[in-house]
Amino acid sequence: MEPTPDVVRHFHPVLPSHQLRRRPVRVELGGHAYALFRDASGQPAALSDACPHRFAPLSKGTVTKEGQLQCPYHGWRFDSKGQGSNPSQPELRHCEAKSFQVVERHGYLWLARSDTPLSAMPELSGEDYVFGGTFSTLFEAPLHVSLDNFSEDEHTPYVHTRLGWSGPQTGAVEFDAHNFDDRTEVHYRAPQRPAPIIRLLLVKTGDLFHNDWVTRFDPVRSIYTIHWTSPAGVPRPFTTQAHIFFVPETARTTRLHVFSFLRTTVPALRPLLPLAAKAALGLTWWEVRDDARFIPTVADTPYSHKGMRLDKYDKPLVHQRKLMERIYYAHDPAPVTTPHVRDVKGA
Repeated sequence: MEPTPDVVRHFHPVLPSHQLRRRPVRVELGGHAYALFRDASGQPAALSDACPHRFAPLSKGTVTKEGQLQCPYHGWRFDSKGQGSNPSQPELRHCEAKSFQVVERHGYLWLARSDTPLSAMPELSGEDYVFGGTFSTLFEAPLHVSLDNFSEDEHTPYVHTRLGWSGPQTGAVEFDAHNFDDRTEVHYRAPQRPAPIIRLLLVKTGDLFHNDWVTRFDPVRSIYTIHWTSPAGVPRPFTTQAHIFFVPETARTTRLHVFSFLRTTVPALRPLLPLAAKAALGLTWWEVRDDARFIPTVADTPYSHKGMRLDKYDKPLVHQRKLMERIYYAHDPAPVTTPHVRDVKGA
């Protein structure tokens, strides 16, 4: 199944703010291309990346001193609302290009349809979390493959190298998952394997790794909250949180935009939060990079789970397909045959 234009009903992060300067930039979402530019006041705007004249890509054009996006082919010019004019035939009417809404928040540009309310903008961490930064990674795989990869930690010992447990520790993993009408929630608890970067977050040898996350579909995004405890259950000082947005650029590629946060419950450590938050960002980057390197191996995995011998760790996968169809794509979901799930005790 391929993404549809309906995904632009939701706000998606599509570009770091600092990457949009004087020249327009092309971004893709759901198999459609958009030309982002800044008007005369510096406000971001977006038009369909096809001039209504002869479909030349507006992203290859320039921005005039009046803040209009000028087509590179015949010079047609468009303002931030898509109102256009033809300099060779000024009396020509109906020169409009389709415009879209762009909101600048959290150091990113967020794209949505013009009639999408601002209240639909996803909320990121607040309260006592410190923002550590963002990064973007291209996954050479469709949205459903990318999401399935981030919906279980069973692959942790074999794909990852820092967070979580090693292969010999798989028998010590505790797992719990719940499916809801609008989301899934997952919890893992396991021994934390040795990793030098973990020490920067004051994690000790023998500590336990806890990963709790929720996945939502308005747009497709997962929020991972990770903390550590001693074997006796004493919490370690830091808790990391990563908001990962799965943006389907084409039917074969997904771009992950990641927002990283960190907090501490120890007042004396709060001055160290900015530095520690950068370490948490780096740790998250390494983990996502591991997935990005592996994901082409399974990029051809079919959309349907039919025929797969799923196990208890795959509990969220089938339900998430239904939520993606109903909430993200706004489709009436077709009946889904639940694959045979093995060893579901405690799932």
